[in-house]
Amino acid sequence: MSMPPNLVGQKRGRQRRSLAHRSLNVWVVEDDALFRNTLAHVVNHTHGLSCGQAFASCEEALAALERNCPPQVILMDIMLPGMDGIEGASRIKSISPSTEILILTNYADSDKIFKALCGGASGYLLKTSPQEEIRRAIQEVVNGGAPMNAQIARKVLDMFMGLTLPNGDYGLTGRESEILKLMVAGQNKRKIAEVLVISYFTVDTHIKNIYSKLHVHNRSGAITKVLREHLV
Repeated sequence: MSMPPNLVGQKRGRQRRSLAHRSLNVWVVEDDALFRNTLAHVVNHTHGLSCGQAFASCEEALAALERNCPPQVILMDIMLPGMDGIEGASRIKSISPSTEILILTNYADSDKIFKALCGGASGYLLKTSPQEEIRRAIQEVVNGGAPMNAQIARKVLDMFMGLTLPNGDYGLTGRESEILKLMVAGQNKRKIAEVLVISYFTVDTHIKNIYSKLHVHNRSGAITKVLREHLV
């Protein structure tokens, strides 16, 4: 027996509302039990977020990925027993490219930042970051940003701003090279617009062109390609 049209519409409406209210699934990978529980508490007490699982090692998280739907975001330490967070990020991205990885660590080390970004991390925060900053970073990374606290962003700027991007390989214009450099430095679209004194919509158009020329689909893919192919 077919369902009356009005009931079909009501059922679809309920399904849409259910999807609209579904929380973002966030996993935590942290070997310090106290900090792991703190992060889970922060996530679970943030509107729109839910800590689906928490692990003490990358190996446990990778095993869970084989059995469960991947989360939208993973908060991950670098210094972990066994496989470190840099290798773990790379392995996770190979299994679930859509999962965004936020590195949380005690180390503001340029080499670790570089390796984490190459491994597929989308953001990099110190463990001393305020809880509200961590909450904002999760939302920002889901919306396509690359959150970093001021101290780490400064280090990334120091690493990249003095270097030049070649135009020959991918046909990037001078403006696209400037924008890509700022993207690698962790700046979001609005900040890029402020720095270059152009409109947000102009930045958005340039970024779409950059993705097309680099044959990637998002900010994380563009940054990873730049770093892996030494385009800076």
